[in-house]
Amino acid sequence: MNDLARRASRWMLACLLLIAGMPTHAGNDAVAYRFANVRIGGGGFVSGLLYHPNEAGLLYARTDVGGAYRWDPSRSRWKPLLDWLPASDDNLYGVDGFAVDPRDAGRLYLLTGTYTASWAGNGAVLVSTDRGDHFTRSDLPFPVGGNEQGRNNGERLAVDPNDGSILFLGSRNAGLWRSADHGATWKKVDGFPAVASGADASARHGSRTQPVGIVFVVFEPGSGKRGHASGTLYAGVSTRGGGLFRSNDGGRSWSAVAGQPTGLRPHLMVRAGDGSYVLTYGDEAGPDNMHDGAVWKYAPASGKWTDITPIPRTDGQPSGFGWNAIAVDKADPQAVMTATFGHYTPKDLLFRSTDGGQHWQEVFAHSQFDTDHPAWLKEHTPHWIASIAIDPHDPDRAWFVTGYGVWATDDLRQVDQGGTVHWRFLDDGLEEIVAKAIISPATGPHLLSAMYDMDGYRHDDLAVAPPQFAAPPRYTDADDIANAGGRPEVVVRSGWLREHEGSAVRLAYSTDGGAHWQPFATEPVHMEGAGGGSVAIAADGGHVVWFPRDAKHGYLTQDVGAHWQPVVGVEESVRVVADRIDPKRFYAVDAEKKAVFVSRDGGAHFEPIRGELGDFASSSSRLRLGASPDVAGQLYLSSRAGLVHGSDDGKVLNKAKDMTRVDAFGFGKAAPGGSQSTLYAAGKRGDQEGIFRSTDGGEHWLRIDDDAHRYGAISMITGDPRVFGRVYFGTSGRGILYGDPAKAGGP
Repeated sequence: MNDLARRASRWMLACLLLIAGMPTHAGNDAVAYRFANVRIGGGGFVSGLLYHPNEAGLLYARTDVGGAYRWDPSRSRWKPLLDWLPASDDNLYGVDGFAVDPRDAGRLYLLTGTYTASWAGNGAVLVSTDRGDHFTRSDLPFPVGGNEQGRNNGERLAVDPNDGSILFLGSRNAGLWRSADHGATWKKVDGFPAVASGADASARHGSRTQPVGIVFVVFEPGSGKRGHASGTLYAGVSTRGGGLFRSNDGGRSWSAVAGQPTGLRPHLMVRAGDGSYVLTYGDEAGPDNMHDGAVWKYAPASGKWTDITPIPRTDGQPSGFGWNAIAVDKADPQAVMTATFGHYTPKDLLFRSTDGGQHWQEVFAHSQFDTDHPAWLKEHTPHWIASIAIDPHDPDRAWFVTGYGVWATDDLRQVDQGGTVHWRFLDDGLEEIVAKAIISPATGPHLLSAMYDMDGYRHDDLAVAPPQFAAPPRYTDADDIANAGGRPEVVVRSGWLREHEGSAVRLAYSTDGGAHWQPFATEPVHMEGAGGGSVAIAADGGHVVWFPRDAKHGYLTQDVGAHWQPVVGVEESVRVVADRIDPKRFYAVDAEKKAVFVSRDGGAHFEPIRGELGDFASSSSRLRLGASPDVAGQLYLSSRAGLVHGSDDGKVLNKAKDMTRVDAFGFGKAAPGGSQSTLYAAGKRGDQEGIFRSTDGGEHWLRIDDDAHRYGAISMITGDPRVFGRVYFGTSGRGILYGDPAKAGGP
């Protein structure tokens, strides 16, 4: 056999192995996959932007739950930097601050951690010397809150511009910290005022008080020389009692800055090229609420403070909104930009001054926005403008963030001349959004999703960002989405409304695969709860079972909401699914009470499933439930203890081998020549975290992700019933992703 024939033979063998679901070059227990985002076009809060001051075009973005990104000018898209984080490090996807070394373009530091609650664990500083392509990790002895109050403030991390080995870190509840070895180790600064970790430096969020602490650290570069530490630096504490402190001895001792404004919390502090500083303030840390605020300029040489707020308060009354973002042109200290925060009616406003804040021009009044891509942009206006960045090498190029992504312009200074500023939405690659539920119907669109904040989407083409589900109804969040097993074009979704009017029905249905929606006729009379919650539709599309959020009961309708009856046998909020084949069968799982239930009369009455399957449920945690797509009366249960396949009479038919933990699972098209649906699972095989698939009912599993593509915690996963090998999964901040087997012989 000649060399060409041998190569052809190997290629054909690889193809056959791939089709059969056997591993190729990825290893004997893995199969190579390629992953990409299902295109939505953003949709989540980008909490900060950071240009490197001396390297042209080097721009970073941080998000509250979706990691950090680097802008790629050659491709006009963002590159995610934390996709390598496994599920066990999902907390590190929240980025509460970042910093670059002004003298070393390769160095990037990320302050990571999403929540300060005890269950979340402590945060970490991730250190890169190659612009975020690779990181080393320095664990911290305290939590970090990248998705908590004050995440719009900053920056909490700062690199000494005269000695790049020195960094300071402002924590939320543990004071000020210093590193002298490029962030590898950290030591607490004992001399910093205790107010930083006191009650005054916290904020309410719902029923919980969250620590905010030290929100920024800023070095005075003129207080040192190259190779020697800077002597002067500032730190801002989120307190209304005067939160700006200064050290003149390299951070050893601190005192409050004289003459500073009080009654408002400091948010951001930026140094201008003439040595002055500009600061923004609000009555609250944000981003949830601000009702008052100001912008001040501080001149350290004279100690003078000047109020330069673009919209001054009248009659001493609160303005109704605050101020957060601030930016100064590197080449022109008189060119300043800031924005309102919480000015919801009609929208937040962007301001620019060319005389250091003496006079201001409102930019949006002289702007045009390209809202063609993605399609859902037309229904959104800028809000939560937490960060503004002016390119230090091009004063016409500027960016600002919103609660749903990033806008940019290349002609900013047109507004100075009475012209029009043109804004484009540059979110390609920055898919920072969280799904609540996903399904892949057997006909129609390949993917339907229920989302936080953005309601939901129908994807006929995974590479095209579609419009949101058309209103009415339009939900603040869609909690759940499901379709009928025997009529996949019939779909239902449940929703939640931030401001619920009594006439709004929080349950909707579609008879054309999610292209058009109608609200159910009514909600149940005297229904408890807040809408949303779990919903399931019978296999024939004839009746629907709904368990709203916080409700004491579930409800059944057989006429799309014209009449409702309470469900008997299951109380409070549970997760409900319908049998995919038998329209009389429904299943429910109560993860808190560790119980699973079955209904055999169309959802009217439920009874507990006992036997081996009930025993598995009662001894498990984080229970999840799915109905078999292949056989009526069979279901799957997953937990921290693995995955089992059973029948609704309580028998366990099979336990997935080697899977020691299953966080999410779903089903897809059977392998060629097979009849059993392919199983997909996110969790652990032995000690190895990852995403796995099985084509033989769980007897054997292949890993399909790799160490560079982990995506943190995966809360939902499903295969495509029409495309063998294709998998979809939802993350806690990186949007929805899909994977296809890599072509044999490919990279």
